[in-house]
Amino acid sequence: MASHKVALLSSILIVSLFVTFTEARDIMVGGKNYSWKIPSSESDSLNKWAEASRFRVGDTLVWTYDPKKDSVLQVIKKDYETCNTSSPLVTYKDGNTKVKLDKSGPYYFISGADGHCEQGQKLITVVMSMRSHFMGISPAPSPVEFGGPAVAPTSTGGVNLRGSLGLIFGVLTGLILF
Repeated sequence: MASHKVALLSSILIVSLFVTFTEARDIMVGGKNYSWKIPSSESDSLNKWAEASRFRVGDTLVWTYDPKKDSVLQVIKKDYETCNTSSPLVTYKDGNTKVKLDKSGPYYFISGADGHCEQGQKLITVVMSMRSHFMGISPAPSPVEFGGPAVAPTSTGGVNLRGSLGLIFGVLTGLILF
């Protein structure tokens, strides 16, 4: 009888932890509406924001912008570095762009408006793998690979309220069963 309770408690805890670490999020690019613009300074760039953020497989990036004046282009690394807008992987022009991050690794985005990319309107996001996130490993982008200064990684919290409540529920359920 006790072994059944232990097995049930273990299962509840594992499911609770899985929910805690796998919940996908909608993430507003720049942390607010209409951040997709030419930065006023290096410290105002979206890459500074992205370096301080943690992106996971399943998350969705959300851009808001005036579709009459701009667009978002998803490009390869070389086109990101050279601001080449001629052959994007995907072009978004709706003003409320949503891009699901469906694999780990870097994603490259540039503005489709003439001259905006050259003035710094671009973004690299590095998506952590589920395994890295679950194990608590948070790789930071390499400054050499991305051509920028090293920035100490910061965490946006890896544990969310719903997941934490699930974990607490699991523990309490297990205690009641004993």
